[in-house]
Amino acid sequence: MTVPIETETEIRRLYYGEHWPVGTIVSQLHVHEDVVKRVTGLLDRGTTAPGVPRPAMIEPYTGFIAETLAQYPRLCASRLFDMIRARGYTGGERGVRRHVAEVRPWPKSEAFLRLDPLIAEQAQIDWAHVGQIAVPGGVRALWVFVMVLAWSRAMWAELVVDLTAHSLLRSLVRATSFFGGTTRRWLFDNPKIVVLGRHGDAVRFHPLLLDLAGRYRTQVRLCAVRKANQKGRVERSIRYLRDRFFAGRVIHAVDSGNEELLTFINEIAHPRSHPTLPGRTVGDCLAEERGRLLVLPDPLPPTDLVEPVNVDKTAFVRFDTNHYSVPPAHASSTLMLVADDRRVRLVDGTTAVAEHARCFGRRQVLELEEHRRELLAQKRGARETKGKDRLRGAAPEIDTLYERWVEIGRNVGFMTARSLKLLELYGDEVFRAAVVEVVARGSHDPGAIAVVCEQLRMRTSRPVPIPVTLGDHVPDRDVIPHDLEQYDVRPRRD
Repeated sequence: MTVPIETETEIRRLYYGEHWPVGTIVSQLHVHEDVVKRVTGLLDRGTTAPGVPRPAMIEPYTGFIAETLAQYPRLCASRLFDMIRARGYTGGERGVRRHVAEVRPWPKSEAFLRLDPLIAEQAQIDWAHVGQIAVPGGVRALWVFVMVLAWSRAMWAELVVDLTAHSLLRSLVRATSFFGGTTRRWLFDNPKIVVLGRHGDAVRFHPLLLDLAGRYRTQVRLCAVRKANQKGRVERSIRYLRDRFFAGRVIHAVDSGNEELLTFINEIAHPRSHPTLPGRTVGDCLAEERGRLLVLPDPLPPTDLVEPVNVDKTAFVRFDTNHYSVPPAHASSTLMLVADDRRVRLVDGTTAVAEHARCFGRRQVLELEEHRRELLAQKRGARETKGKDRLRGAAPEIDTLYERWVEIGRNVGFMTARSLKLLELYGDEVFRAAVVEVVARGSHDPGAIAVVCEQLRMRTSRPVPIPVTLGDHVPDRDVIPHDLEQYDVRPRRD
């Protein structure tokens, strides 16, 4: 196809002078693509001898890259780019990434041995992080402890917020009690509450765990380092719990969460089909395996934390960031602390001097009323400070009201006295609910707390907190009830 000489001249100018691509020239001059290629000589280039390819800019550094990757196979391409740029490379990072992707040595795939444990032979144990839970004073990490019987795939799981050696002992005792016995081996990963030190096959276990295993007559075993496949049954069970139980579920409290988890195990996890034994469920296999488990020790081993603690001069002991009160007579002395996940006891010799509910909050002050009264009787000047502590113990949210009172210039002592009066009249439960509601409204008036307390009292049909006493001048007579509609009838005038 021929075109005017003017068009050919314009094609050459646009292609060689303006560096337009062929497609742009075709669309702008409305000519065929072959015409543009013929005029510019592109059609003849395919028949000529190919030229010598230009060496890539990364070519001088390929040997250095190969040597470095042989020593550090997982080294990222961006770090290699920085290294060769310091050695004179002037190209871009994209070319380095492309080259590294082609030459990086990949490890050979590992062949795994398929293990089939004997019945009642092994139990696999692990933890998994499943979120956070709100506690007084902040939040705490929420973990799930899981024990799986390797043969039957039966599981025991519970939510915990305490990852200490004594928490492990409590979970092991509860798990074995749930199964009705224990296997001959416990297989763990390598956490610090299990392994105090390890070098190759030389392992130093936690002495508390070894003592418990001795009482159960079982053996403690460990997986190889970074070999999670060796405890694949508990890993698979954790993934099963994540997908079927924790997905889309919000845990508000550990106790209620454990109740839901136990119901899930009994009603969903154990009735499911066994993965390798057709026609049988996990619960059926558990019933068979229970007859082969080792008998539990009688009585069960103690799992309480027992340690000496110092009582400060304010008659408090510090445990797990929280402060627990003791009688003032034991101030500046040493007591024995006995704690589990339910309660905290302070013992002097063989006598328990104080007992508190275990608090997993952060920096909380837990004071018994009798300890406060005893100390107030000795220290009159401590009345105001102890009053604030009493209010904080009943309603931690009252700190927000204290901030508002200070900002607007209210008398904090007067506000504390009025709030203590309301606390004594209505009790801890009603007072805290009233404080939470007043804080949510953005108010700061103690009168609002009193109104809300009264509304809550009437809503729950509780008696009037103030006894009503009548004087001697008021006659005590029975009131005969009558129809009140007669008050709505207006008398007719004569």
